[in-house]
Amino acid sequence: MAILLIAEHDNKILKPATLNAATAASELGACGMGDVCVLVAGHDCASVADEATKINGITKILLADSAQYQNALAENMAPLIVELAKDYDAIIAPATTSGKNILPRVAALLDVQQISEITKIISNDTFQRPIFAGNAIATVKSLDGKKIITVRTTAFAAAGSDGNGIVEEISTGDDFGLSSFVRDELTKSDRPELTSAKIIISGGRGMGSAENFKLLDAVADKLNAAIGASRAAVDSGFAPNDYQVGQTGKVVAPELYIAVGISGAIQHMAGMKDSKVIVAINKDSDAPIFQVADYGMVADLFDVLPELAKALE
Repeated sequence: MAILLIAEHDNKILKPATLNAATAASELGACGMGDVCVLVAGHDCASVADEATKINGITKILLADSAQYQNALAENMAPLIVELAKDYDAIIAPATTSGKNILPRVAALLDVQQISEITKIISNDTFQRPIFAGNAIATVKSLDGKKIITVRTTAFAAAGSDGNGIVEEISTGDDFGLSSFVRDELTKSDRPELTSAKIIISGGRGMGSAENFKLLDAVADKLNAAIGASRAAVDSGFAPNDYQVGQTGKVVAPELYIAVGISGAIQHMAGMKDSKVIVAINKDSDAPIFQVADYGMVADLFDVLPELAKALE
C-alpha cells in the first residue's frame, strides 16, 4: 500500500520538521511499505502543497483546503486522517507539539497503539525509540495492521528538495465544533527559531535571575544564535516557556550548543545531546553536563560571557 505523512505548516510554508519526517517515511517505504504521500490540510494553503511537491521521495500531495483545518485542531484533523487511513499502511508525523496532539487521537480512533518518537527504522514493523529520558533505547515491534508513528526529527536528516510529486485536491470533512482556536501567544524575536537554529546558547538556573539571563543576548547576537533555557531556568521565571529545551520542552540538534550555568539534568540532556558540538560553561566541575560536552570550561559564567562576547567582536 503506502505511507501518509502529515505535513506541518503555517498555511504559507512547510515547517522544517516535515522534511526530517519525510526522510523517515522514505526509509520506511524502502522497507516494503511503498510510496510516500503527504497530507497538506489547512486553509488557503496551496503554496504549501506546491512546496511539498519538491520533497524528495514524495509521489503525491493530498490537499485538503478548508477553514476548519486552518489551525490544525486535532478534533478536526483526526477524522480526516482516519478517513484517509484505509489506503495506507502507516501514518507518520513529526514528534512536535502538533504531531503529539493529533496522532494519539488518530491512533485511538483506529484502535491501534501509537509508536512514539522513533529514532531508527529497523524494518517495516520494528523501530527504535528512546526511553527513560534517552538513557536507554528500546526496540519495539508493532503487530498492528496500521502503524501510527511520530518521528524524533533530530534523528533524521532533512529530505532534499528536488522531487516532482503531484498535487491532488481531496474532499474535506466537517467542522465538528469540539474545540476552537483562541489565539497565538508567541514570543516575538528576530533570532532563529529554536528547533531549526544551527547555533543555540542556553542558560540554566546558574544564571541567577531574569536580568542576568540577558547576558546571553550579546553572545547570541554575535553568533546569530537562538536562545534556549533549562526547565529550572524557566520554572524560576528567568526565561519564557517557549525557550525550554529538554524532555518536557523542545528537542534540538544544532551544529553548536552552548550550555551556560546548566548542571545537566537528564531531562535537559534528553533534548540536546544529539547536538553536533556541545560546549559547557559551569563553575561546578562535577556537573553532569560535562559528561556529554565536547568542550568544557570550569569557570564563573559572569566572567566568561563578557569575555566571550568581546572575543567575538
